Amino acid sequence: MESQYIILVELDRCIGCHGGCQVACKTEHSISLGPSRSKMYSMGPTGKYPDIEMYFMPVMCQQCENPSCTEVCPTGACYKSGDDGVVYIDRDMCIGCQSCMKSCPYQCIIFNKELNVSDKCDICSGRRADGLPPACVRNCAGGALHYGDINDPDSEVSVLIRENEGHVYTLADPNGNNPQARYILRDCRWIEELPFIYAGKMRGEI
Repeated sequence: MESQYIILVELDRCIGCHGGCQVACKTEHSISLGPSRSKMYSMGPTGKYPDIEMYFMPVMCQQCENPSCTEVCPTGACYKSGDDGVVYIDRDMCIGCQSCMKSCPYQCIIFNKELNVSDKCDICSGRRADGLPPACVRNCAGGALHYGDINDPDSEVSVLIRENEGHVYTLADPNGNNPQARYILRDCRWIEELPFIYAGKMRGEI
């Protein structure tokens, strides 16, 4: 079975600080002010007073099984690796047309104006090659971020998914991309009222 590396987020532990997933990422990859490879959204508040709940949701590239960004790239610069399942952008082949940005239903691709190329999260391929965790995972203050091969039953993400059966979600999938990232949200009393940031709701893991 081919590897599929993903980011897994424990929403219960995310404190919405922007420090680990955004600041650390921008520092690691020398990204200028403004665009960020990851975004932070507020989920809620939901419920009825005094039983109110609110969560923060970091969203980065979902490493989709059927990524629409790769389908529309005219040069093949945006591609899904058969080695680790991660979607990459080859800067040498990118012509800056931004087709990939427009096709991503999760708005996870940004444009690097200095280099005139598209850019996105590749789960810190350079750090992984050196045996180090991604910058966001390393610096997350709440310990909410994890990474690993979801197809490896012994990986950290696979273990967390098994331990939290019934509380694991993926993002809504209006275009058939089949996003691979996972979100854990335990014992949310108002899960049905949580609006998804784009369309529909988060759907439960099957």
